[in-house]
Amino acid sequence: MGRVEMQFDSNIVGQHDDPSISSLKTTSVACKINTEVGTVLAVMRRNVRWGNHFLLGDNKLEHPLIHSFKNLRKQIFTWKTQWHNVNPVLYLQPFLDVIQSDETGAPITGVALSSVYKILTLDVFDLDTVNVGNAMHFIVDAVTSCRFEVTDPSSEEVVLMKILQVLLACMKSKASAVLTNQHVCTIVDTCFRVVHQAGTKSELLQRIARHTMHEVVKCIFFCLPEISSMVPGAAVDHNLTVQENGKLGNAHNYTHGLSADNISVHYDGEADSATAPSSAAASSSDENSSGPRKPKSADSDDAHLMKQPFGLPCMIEVLQFLCSLLDIAEHVGSDLKSNTLAFDEDVPLFALGLINSAIELGGSSFRRHPRLLRLIQDDLFFNLMRFGLSRSPLILSMVCSIVLNLWSHLRTEIRVQIEAFFSSIILRVAESRYGASYQQQEVAMEALVDFCRQKAFMVEMYANFDSEITCSNVFEDLVNLLSKSAFPVNSPLSGLNTVALDGLIAVIQAMAERVEDAPPFIEITPVSLEEYTPFWMTKCDDYNDPRKWIPFTRQRKRIKKKLMMGADHFNRGLKKGFEFLQASHLLPKDLDPQSVACFFRYTSGLDKNLIGDYLGSHDEFAVNVLHEFARTFDFHDMSLDTALRIFLETFRLPGESQKIQRVLEAFAESFYEQSRQIFVNKDAALLLSYSTIMLNTDCHNSQVKKKMTEEDFIRNNRRINGGEDLPREYLSELYHSICSNEIRTTRELGAGFQDTTPSLWIDLLLKSKKAPPYIMVDNRPYLDHDMLAIMVGPTIAAISVIFDHADDEAVCQTCVEGFLAVTKVSAMYHLANVLDDLVISLCKFTTLLTPSYAEEFLVLFSEDTKAMMATATLFTIANAFGDHIRTGWKNILDCVLRLHEFGLLPSHVATDSGDESALSINTDDGKTSAKSSSSQLPSTGLPRRPSGLMGRFSQFLSFDTEEPKSEPTDEEVAARKRTLETIEQCHINSIFRESKFLQADSLLQLAGAIMAAGRSSREKTSAESSEAAIFCLELLITITLNNRDRISLLWSNVYEHIAHIVQSTPVPCKLVEKAVFGLISICQRLLPYKENLVDELLRSLQLVLKLDARVADAYCEQITQEIGHLVKANATHIRSQMGWRIVLSLLAMTARHPEASEAGFDTLSFVMGDGAHLLPSNFVLSVDAARQFAESRVGQAERSIHALNLMAGSVDSIVRWAHETKGVTMVEDATKISQDIGEMWLRLVQGFQKACTDGREEVRNHALLSLQKCLVVVRDVCIPHELWLQCFDLAIFPVLDELFGITQDYSQKTYRNVEGTLIIAMKVLSKIFLLSIDEPMDPTTFGKLWLGVLGQMEKFMKVKIRGKRSEKLQEMLPELLKNTLLVMKTGGVLARGNAAGGEVLWDLTWSHVNNIVPSLLSEIFPDTSSDTRSDQPPKHDREPEAPKDAIGLTPNRAVEPVASEG
Repeated sequence: MGRVEMQFDSNIVGQHDDPSISSLKTTSVACKINTEVGTVLAVMRRNVRWGNHFLLGDNKLEHPLIHSFKNLRKQIFTWKTQWHNVNPVLYLQPFLDVIQSDETGAPITGVALSSVYKILTLDVFDLDTVNVGNAMHFIVDAVTSCRFEVTDPSSEEVVLMKILQVLLACMKSKASAVLTNQHVCTIVDTCFRVVHQAGTKSELLQRIARHTMHEVVKCIFFCLPEISSMVPGAAVDHNLTVQENGKLGNAHNYTHGLSADNISVHYDGEADSATAPSSAAASSSDENSSGPRKPKSADSDDAHLMKQPFGLPCMIEVLQFLCSLLDIAEHVGSDLKSNTLAFDEDVPLFALGLINSAIELGGSSFRRHPRLLRLIQDDLFFNLMRFGLSRSPLILSMVCSIVLNLWSHLRTEIRVQIEAFFSSIILRVAESRYGASYQQQEVAMEALVDFCRQKAFMVEMYANFDSEITCSNVFEDLVNLLSKSAFPVNSPLSGLNTVALDGLIAVIQAMAERVEDAPPFIEITPVSLEEYTPFWMTKCDDYNDPRKWIPFTRQRKRIKKKLMMGADHFNRGLKKGFEFLQASHLLPKDLDPQSVACFFRYTSGLDKNLIGDYLGSHDEFAVNVLHEFARTFDFHDMSLDTALRIFLETFRLPGESQKIQRVLEAFAESFYEQSRQIFVNKDAALLLSYSTIMLNTDCHNSQVKKKMTEEDFIRNNRRINGGEDLPREYLSELYHSICSNEIRTTRELGAGFQDTTPSLWIDLLLKSKKAPPYIMVDNRPYLDHDMLAIMVGPTIAAISVIFDHADDEAVCQTCVEGFLAVTKVSAMYHLANVLDDLVISLCKFTTLLTPSYAEEFLVLFSEDTKAMMATATLFTIANAFGDHIRTGWKNILDCVLRLHEFGLLPSHVATDSGDESALSINTDDGKTSAKSSSSQLPSTGLPRRPSGLMGRFSQFLSFDTEEPKSEPTDEEVAARKRTLETIEQCHINSIFRESKFLQADSLLQLAGAIMAAGRSSREKTSAESSEAAIFCLELLITITLNNRDRISLLWSNVYEHIAHIVQSTPVPCKLVEKAVFGLISICQRLLPYKENLVDELLRSLQLVLKLDARVADAYCEQITQEIGHLVKANATHIRSQMGWRIVLSLLAMTARHPEASEAGFDTLSFVMGDGAHLLPSNFVLSVDAARQFAESRVGQAERSIHALNLMAGSVDSIVRWAHETKGVTMVEDATKISQDIGEMWLRLVQGFQKACTDGREEVRNHALLSLQKCLVVVRDVCIPHELWLQCFDLAIFPVLDELFGITQDYSQKTYRNVEGTLIIAMKVLSKIFLLSIDEPMDPTTFGKLWLGVLGQMEKFMKVKIRGKRSEKLQEMLPELLKNTLLVMKTGGVLARGNAAGGEVLWDLTWSHVNNIVPSLLSEIFPDTSSDTRSDQPPKHDREPEAPKDAIGLTPNRAVEPVASEG
């Protein structure tokens, strides 16, 4: 327990089972020892003193040293037992006697030491050897008490080196475990003394001595991890105690073995100077009271532990000894003659190196042993804080290395020490406060960067200190330090700047690594302080559970920020400060003394003058605050002067005596309550406190000439302790403490840690007892968002400045890594403004936005490594983190446009990802287009070739005036190649092709930037601006097509942009061409996927309808072709009447365009051809479009006939829809559908009107027959009766009237064979009328219709063609009329007395008939002929029968074309 476990070699067991092998080993060892005996004797014989004894030949006169060797020689070969059973003392004793003898010279002593070293290193004995413990003890005792005569300096150094050699061999021997704590301490002490003596010797001895010391310390602390924490004497109270003299010490201390008078190396002719320095140092340390001191006392338990096998007690002693070396280095003068080790760097560096080795080997095992840990927390750190401000960069570097090791292994145990180190050392030195040299700054900065490279360092600084109210903002201060140090100030880039940059980037990269795997971390809603609750000493429920400590630290940080604001208000005015704190719920609405006292005590940055004035005030509330303020201090086990120093360092003591009196009363009351062992009442404490303040003024005020003596001070304080005197020793110690160390009552406003005075150190250690546990943070990004918000701005600024100033490519690459790390972390936490700022910085470094010509730019850019790195970084960020870019897209787009202007972009930049054909064209490596264009949009080049003689002549002249382009130089070719390679690696096309993965906000910003750039380019008049506007439009269309799933986000803005281009451009040009065809392309690609946006997309095509006439004429053919593709691919998706109206209007407008009509009619034929795409919503529109094609004279007559066939064929759809309505059960719905169908039919019939009077014979005749078909086919359809009658008034009669009008103004050139048309028209009239009489009809309506038909026949009977009546009409009309009358008679429609309409209709009928054919009445109605027309004899003897097919077809049979008789 508490010692190094003895490790036995398993090979020892059974290794002597074979007698022959055992005998050989025994003989071998004996020979080795015999050789060493002979060597020593040979050297001794060379000496005159020893040689005379040999010549006498008398054994009685032989020297005992010689005799012992001879006896050993006689016995060594007689030992037949196994060697490990031989007592090592038997064969070591002669050598050790020589070493200890003061009669031997240096050569003999050196040989004896070499022999002992050989025996140790040859493993002649081990832990299994009998009496090995005594043997090892004898060796150590003999070597450490070595005496010899000095003959020459070189032999002396040899002996000292061999002493070190043997002692180190003892520590490394297998039997070293049997050494006691005392012996190990003796070895350390002896090694140090040799180190001390080597200061006046050769360099070789100095180096060997120091190396040996290091090796010994390593051997000791190498065993620390194996030692159990449950050791005797180790289970002591971990709390720190305060000695009566006011200096910190440990509860128990081991001081055995390392005193100045224990062990020494003597040699004749020189005094034992090794003891002097230690004694001097010790006395110096004892007399000086500015640092921790340890009383050198030991009790019986300690002595017993020191005799145990070496372990923890030894390590405690060694570590304490090493710390004491720093005290020696601090207080001993630097005169080389008085102390060879005490010059500037030597001693502290040596001591710090030993301590660092101990820390490295002991590692985290120190925390298991309270005494060792307490030494580190107190003695070691106190000295590290002092030496951290050393002028030596070497010492500072070693101090920082030790602290880094301590943080790595023991940071949970040294929380307050770490805060003090960074606040008092690193920040002060690195910021060059108090005149630190540049080398010191560099060392401090490098040390800080080493800390920053530890992944958890910065986040733990933030969690433990920045988020703790009573601690300084270590993280924030360090970040500010790094960022400020990275800025070169009026000078070129220095090493300090780049080191600071490394630190910033290390912190950011640590964040990036934590967010790389993106583990889930706890989201905390912001905590609002709605009311005041005491928070100063609040602690978290569980510092090991992130779900507990994360919200706790965030709340504490928020409170701390508010407190800093409150402190600022307080410093400007006490009243305003309290009002702000109350409004922020940091103080209660009704102030109480305790809360105000805590505010004064624990808030940093307060004006200490204001605090002092307030606390000294006579106001009752202020007095209560003062007493509460004094109670916040822990004065237990503390001397008066230390307590007073700590108390007065928190504010400035007011100058008025009454205020001082009140302050000291409160202090004395609190001190007395906590330290009753000395004072009998608080008045005694008050009097002594007042006296101490007076002594401090007396001793340290230069105006006081006569200083107070110790006796004066003691006399002034007689009988103040309840009528009794205080102990003289107590007052004497208080006097000397005040005289040697002034009580300072003024500190800087808001200063953090000051010089490490004993009182401050004591306060810091007391603070550590109350400090919350140290929070260990794992590799998850718990607080990175909060940290990033603090450091990202300064970090980007620092990286940008260094990147701007750097010439070294490695530094630039480091900056690039920093940019990417910042981007990655900012993107993870959705800090879009950060990425925007970063993008702006990078755009500046690309030099793309610098005005220059293309050739000049190519050369400069290809030679500028920094610009190429910035460009690659910029587009890497745009590709990988575009989701989180907002306003930065504008700057990125400016760079892209610049590259486009120079012809450096790949040809497929403005293509959408769904288009494979575009990517398969011109994708060879390194090939770019001079001006990128979208291969998706139909390109017509120039709208139309120049026409006319002058146009062609001017074009010819323009060709002659073009200047030939000069060939690029080799330099320009090489520069272009390098630039293209860089641009190719940027993958700029991916930004737009992969825009479908961007977040909505980022996508909108990207689209907005493109549109803004396009608008800006259109406002300029240069050719480059025009190309830029076209390119922007292509990019806009590209991202629109790539985001079809989110088209609703973009569509309104995209449409508005395209509409503005179309409406503001009255002449054909490339831009408007791209706009029109881009719009159509969007509709083509998106209609199949966005049913909810079909109408909105189609509505956008109204822009095409509104094109300026010149623009429309230039691109009409291509527009029609694209509309055709749209309709053929998406006809099934167009459902609304509005959508079809726009599409069919676009088709109809091509009917009279000579180049576009063919494509337009082809698309219309697709819609109407088989009726599959005819819908109630597009029927009327399709018919109207077909009508326009039928009426158009563009193209051959066959197209018009085809159009009429389309119209006639559409009636089949009406029939189909009518049959489908028969399944509708709701009467109202059926009626409504029937009415709609009837109206569509009526519009269809009306559509033939103009075609029936067309000047082309075949067209008008076919129109009449198609009209007949449309009227006949629907007889099986329930066409509303009123609509059927309307077709006569709106279609048939107007056609006949038009035809009659044509005959009146007949022109053979315009209308050929109009007679045949009239015959067909009359036949159609008769047939359609006979179909109408089957339906029941109102007499009045029927009479009107019948009279109308008769009127038309009568009119056409009188028609004259070329001045003569038509014979064919004269023959045909009577026959038609006769057939009509017979059918009416047979159907009972026309009969006297019961005819529809009565006698009036009868009379009117025959009145018209007689005008046409006077004899028909007697033929058809012979019985009534005599009554009606007595002067007209009947034509036939019998009543003729009505022909069964009087009109040449049945109602259910399709109308066949009737051949023209003309």
